[in-house]
Amino acid sequence: MTNTLMLTEELIRLDSVTPNDAGCQERMIARLEAVGFTVERMRHGDVDNFWARRGTSGPVVCFAGHTDVVPTGPLDKWDSHPFEPTIRNGYLFGRGAADMKASLAAFITSIERFVAQHPDHPGSIALLITSDEEGSAIDGTVRVVDALEARGELIDYCIVGEPTSNHVLGDTIKNGRRGSLSGHLIVHGIQGHIAYPHLAKNPVHLIAPALAELAAEEWDQGNHHFPPTSWQVSNVHAGTGATNIIPGTCEVKFNFRFSTEHTAETLKDRVHQILDAHGLAYELHWTLSGNPFLTEEGALTRALERSIKQVMGVEAELSTTGGTSDGRFIKRIARELAEFGPVNASIHKLNECVEVHAIERLSDIYEAALKNLLL
Repeated sequence: MTNTLMLTEELIRLDSVTPNDAGCQERMIARLEAVGFTVERMRHGDVDNFWARRGTSGPVVCFAGHTDVVPTGPLDKWDSHPFEPTIRNGYLFGRGAADMKASLAAFITSIERFVAQHPDHPGSIALLITSDEEGSAIDGTVRVVDALEARGELIDYCIVGEPTSNHVLGDTIKNGRRGSLSGHLIVHGIQGHIAYPHLAKNPVHLIAPALAELAAEEWDQGNHHFPPTSWQVSNVHAGTGATNIIPGTCEVKFNFRFSTEHTAETLKDRVHQILDAHGLAYELHWTLSGNPFLTEEGALTRALERSIKQVMGVEAELSTTGGTSDGRFIKRIARELAEFGPVNASIHKLNECVEVHAIERLSDIYEAALKNLLL
């Protein structure tokens, strides 16, 4: 039972479903203060955040992550209670095991060992932790970033502990993410009796050709760092539930995951062009969850690659696939940012788990990264 495994289990026992932190951060803070960190608690609304720093000079190496987890789903579908960490067949099971309490524990234990060996280390070590990454992300990381930016406090190298590995620990580092832009489209028709279609105007029929055109559109071909931009419908709704009424409106919800070949504005403009060309009466409400961001290969990616190779003997690949993360907010004040953590195969699923052996190796990789970046 290693220190990192014990701390991971301790954090899993805390029912920290978004935005409830359930005491996770205070446990982390106590250990950070014990090794000389100055901690700034930043609570906004129902969200707990903190910024911790040891040192006053540069470069600043920051670990970033979240204590909140997604809901468990049906408890009777789990093989063991999601908030009672359980080891079976070499894996630790529990909600948040991979996303991302193993990473949080590895942050702490890697820092403790590094500081014990190098109490007068150059530069600074920092942590930026939130309890609202899995939720609306309004009062979480972005609030801390706003405060740091307002006082001119910047980060040189940021490691976000998201579960990025695909098959084995260390095979993938995320050095960027696609942008996410959502639309809520309301197409207006005229409600009427289904037996008298000449007296009505069916919005489902009206929107169908436009949806087909949007689905067939090649938005871009991607680039060296990003796959092509994709557009997907997530929800379509019309009608009252009755079978003899032509609906008056049709609602469509869709999402872009977009590369640096586009901006949110260029995508919006093209969608409006297509809808207008079909002569639709519509409303369209947009939500931008995050712009694409990218860290070019440099000191941070090389340090992580070298650390992974040292600990795991694995050649890591750089990738920008997957969903969004709080890296989209932190990149504003971080010169270089990359995400690295455990295997992501079970995240958000029933029986979420992480390989027990990988937990301590993850801590070793983070410690090696500190050495590679600061010493």
